[in-house]
Amino acid sequence: MAESPTNPVSDDTARTFLKALPFFQGLPEASLQKAIAHLVTRPFPANQIILLEKDWGGSVYFIQMGWVKIRTYNLNGKEITLNILGAGELFGEMAALEEATRSTDVITLTATTISSIPAADFVELVNTEPLVGVRLAQLMAKRLRQVNRRLQVRETNSLARVADILVFLAESQGQATDQGEICIPSLPHRELSSLSGLARETVTRVLTKLEKKGLIRRTPDAVFIPNLRALDDIIH
Repeated sequence: MAESPTNPVSDDTARTFLKALPFFQGLPEASLQKAIAHLVTRPFPANQIILLEKDWGGSVYFIQMGWVKIRTYNLNGKEITLNILGAGELFGEMAALEEATRSTDVITLTATTISSIPAADFVELVNTEPLVGVRLAQLMAKRLRQVNRRLQVRETNSLARVADILVFLAESQGQATDQGEICIPSLPHRELSSLSGLARETVTRVLTKLEKKGLIRRTPDAVFIPNLRALDDIIH
């Protein structure tokens, strides 16, 4: 793991946060306490490398706050964003389970707080608590569906492709507002470009078009979706 710019912070809040995650809910207290006994929590600034491809899978990571991107490169050396993860989501579990090196890079998009537990503790929890194995399988199935959907949408027009990315972010990390909208952070257009496979200029034009249609509302820090179903209808 890349060195943090600051020393580890108190893990009391992190433990409370992890215990409240759906991934851990319903587990025996003794098993949960054992799994997070060696928990370490660190803050990272934006654009900080957390993991590099080929790093050894020594830990599993849980995002407390912020956003990270999972990236790789194609044969021509072009960066490809595979996923964007936010608060409550985990990464690094596959390398831990396979006792293998990392297959992708992980980089923060915003100021981010991340907790990690040793891979051995995570694997023991999976092996001893069937519920964790079920939830891990559900997580893998969810991510596979997301990838399949994105691949299918890549055969459609640019409007549908950008709408799909916004729906994907809203479904995974959207927050409901008092006005009945769904709020997602305003990510850099280059990240939306990499996720959608479109040129950054095209993404900018499509976002403007979606805003004129009233399907999104933008501020410097966030994107608001008044009607998620209407945005989703563009994709199909």
